[in-house]
This record gives sequence, C-alpha cells and structure tokens, in this order.
Amino acid sequence: MYWKQTRIKFLALIFSIGMLVLGKTIFFPNADKPIINTFVFPEEVPLAQWQPSVASPIKSLVEENPNLVTEKHYRYVKNDLSLDIEMRYLQNLYNADVGGYIQQYFAITSPAVMRQQKGVGYYGVGIDKYKAYLSSCINPRGNSTFTHTQFRENRYFKDITFDRIMPLLQGKEALLDKRCLWVHLSIPLRKSSPEAAYQVLEQVWFSWYRWWQPRFPKP
Repeated sequence: MYWKQTRIKFLALIFSIGMLVLGKTIFFPNADKPIINTFVFPEEVPLAQWQPSVASPIKSLVEENPNLVTEKHYRYVKNDLSLDIEMRYLQNLYNADVGGYIQQYFAITSPAVMRQQKGVGYYGVGIDKYKAYLSSCINPRGNSTFTHTQFRENRYFKDITFDRIMPLLQGKEALLDKRCLWVHLSIPLRKSSPEAAYQVLEQVWFSWYRWWQPRFPKP
C-alpha cells in the first residue's frame, strides 16, 4: 500500500514537471541553450590527521573523455604513508559506471568490490599491483554511487523536485542533473593486508565525502 501511494505521488510529480517543462519550451524557447558548468578545484582541501604534500601531475583524461570538465590531484602524508586522491568533474553523463571507468582509464582488470556506508553511499575497493584503491562518484543530490543504475535512481528520485521548478523553467538547470565528482583514492599496499589498507581508505573517504558533498559545484 505504501509503495502504491508513493508511486502515484511520484508519477504525479513527474507529470506536473513534464507539463511545466513543455510550457517552458513553448513560452521560453530561448531558455533551451546548452548548460555549460565550469568549476575550479581548490588548491587545498583539509583532511584531518593528514598533511598536504606536493602532488605530481596525474594522467589527464580530458582528451579521452568529452564529459570531463576538469581534474585535480591531491597528495597527503601521514607517518610516512602517502595518500593520492584524484578528483575529476564530469557532466552530461549517460553512463556513470565507476567500475567501467576504472577498467577503461586505469587499465585495472580485476573487478572492484562494491561496499556501502550509511549516510555516504556506495563505493568500490580493490588492488592495483602494489596499491590499494577506493573509487566512487559524488552526486549533486543523494548519496555517492558506484554503478550507473545507482546514479540513475538518484537522478529520478532526487533531482525531480518542486523546489527546482523555477531553475528548470529559466533554463538554468537540466531536469536530470547528470554530473559527478569522480573520486579515486589510493595508498601503497606495502606489508599490510588489503583489508587493513581498505580501512585506511574508507576512513579518509568518509571524511572526504562529507567535506565535498555540500560543496558540490553549483550548476
């Protein structure tokens, strides 16, 4: 019964917004210009118990991925352990599969293991040669995602809201906000077990996510 009522309300909301978008197309035709989002990553991001370090340039994926707007490499150290965090801002995504990105752009063939943390979302962990990594997509609304299905569900259930009606009508925002902050963290494996390395990465990731989610780039 609860799902039936929720489904009816959701369909009514989609219909209402659909009619408004149709009205926008008719009465505000100039508002249909492509939405281009620009963003500059901050030079430093605070991370408790870790000290910022000099970061070397990362492999640029701008030419390989037309949806990639900008990218940034952060490096931190703690007790002689180095931590690398690669940030990439993507938009207009039709396939937000982080596992696929890992294989395509980092040539990591072994599949990542997907995990979930309440209040944060989904992420994947794995081993790449002598490094342990954690990778995920911070969404503009809703928790983090690892698969395209999770990303798509966030768009339908988090983007379609009444408080976004005016920005939609004015052409300032898209109906479905297909943007993502792709985060890829890695540390040397050394002599520690993969699970011990994952715990270090997870602790960093939860803190990193909570800093970035409310600071997601504005449309």
